[in-house]
Amino acid sequence: MLPEVFNPFVDGSPTTVMAAAAITRLLSAARLDALFDESSQNQYANELMFSTVFHLMAGVVTGTRKSIHHAYQTTEEKVGVSVVSVYGKLKNIETCTSQALVRAMAAEVAPLIDQMGGALPPLVEGYPVRILDGNCVASTEHRIKELRATAAGALPGKSLVVLDAGRRLIRDVFPCEDGHAQERALLEQVVPTVTKGELWIDDRNFCTFAFLAAIEERHAYFITRQHGKMPCEPVGPRRELGPVEGGTVYEQPVRVRGTDGRELHMRRIEVHLDHATRDGDRVIHLLTNLPLTGPGAVSGQQIAQLYRSRWKIETAFQELAQHLNSEINTLGYPKAALFGFCVALVIFNAISLMKAALRGCHGTEKVEEQVSNYYIAAELETTSRGMMIAIPLEHWQVFAVMTPVVFAKTMLMLAGKVNLRHFQKHPRGPKKPQPKRTYDPKHPHVSTAKLLEQRSRRRKGAM
Repeated sequence: MLPEVFNPFVDGSPTTVMAAAAITRLLSAARLDALFDESSQNQYANELMFSTVFHLMAGVVTGTRKSIHHAYQTTEEKVGVSVVSVYGKLKNIETCTSQALVRAMAAEVAPLIDQMGGALPPLVEGYPVRILDGNCVASTEHRIKELRATAAGALPGKSLVVLDAGRRLIRDVFPCEDGHAQERALLEQVVPTVTKGELWIDDRNFCTFAFLAAIEERHAYFITRQHGKMPCEPVGPRRELGPVEGGTVYEQPVRVRGTDGRELHMRRIEVHLDHATRDGDRVIHLLTNLPLTGPGAVSGQQIAQLYRSRWKIETAFQELAQHLNSEINTLGYPKAALFGFCVALVIFNAISLMKAALRGCHGTEKVEEQVSNYYIAAELETTSRGMMIAIPLEHWQVFAVMTPVVFAKTMLMLAGKVNLRHFQKHPRGPKKPQPKRTYDPKHPHVSTAKLLEQRSRRRKGAM
């Protein structure tokens, strides 16, 4: 099915071939440059193409290059312009282009995941689940002239991110250059993307009457944690539903009136926790417009469990930070920092495509419970450079011209050659309590060898 030049890597490191195949198909130079032309409002390509800048940034995000300057040095002849021009291009990439990049790649990956049978079991039957959360890009170094006189952390921007929970895919992003902006201010951009029948799960930061009413008007559903500034009026009795993992659930019908006179009728789910949250909360109030009876009915216990699934996007952010360099602290200009974050989202989706192939071949339970993203990322970082040198670029075009059906079959074939034991998780047990440390200023240092010798003597004496 593949040219013979791929055979050593298909047998020796099929995960690396899968990742490179996904990136080749999704992120070809022609496709990236066409996307730039369609989405850019003020910027133009000139001598430095958008695809070149993307691949420089992708090298930093995946860890194969230490910095943009390092990536530039290794490909200076191909780039064809000065490093100053590269940084100039980066700091002016419009957020609409970064957003379009994530959207386009997600739209391409979603049907491929379905084709491979790699989607996750539904969190709730009949409802495509979208999880919404915010991400503030970490503070950067003070390289920009205007930042050099302040000791305060420099925030280059923030984003709202939407996770397609069924495919574990970053579906959309809403970047904002103002690091101090309220996340709620971005919700107006989210509303047009809500489609009929979807279930949106989010935190209390997004619990506003306008947003919840807009979701309902678009014939979609929500589960949100009640914000303290959204008072609810009970319209029926509160009843106990019973226990769930970590607490007990109660339910009550409520309504909320907007400033424009509109009303929202909802169910309020109370979860009385066995143990307080990290913020000290013992009771969590959730609001939802999911039906209680009839077709598509969802119980209060299910709603409480569904809200816990919101942490899936937190896990995604953790993976971005741990396994991908999603927040490059040398990129102080907001547009450049947000572009770097969006490139990381695209790479995350490419890896999601690869994991979907593994699920389609080896089974969801085995892959989700046993496969470590850390070991996959390490494999890609150590093997990809050598593979790209050994296999000339023209050979990779075979993945770009495949039909979706053939590409899906090829990814499943490669997944079948992956030995999952090479990427097995090793979850640690519960941490032991730390003993109280002592310090003697007369003896500020200890000899590790002597301490180990003392332990050995104690063990021999006990025997």
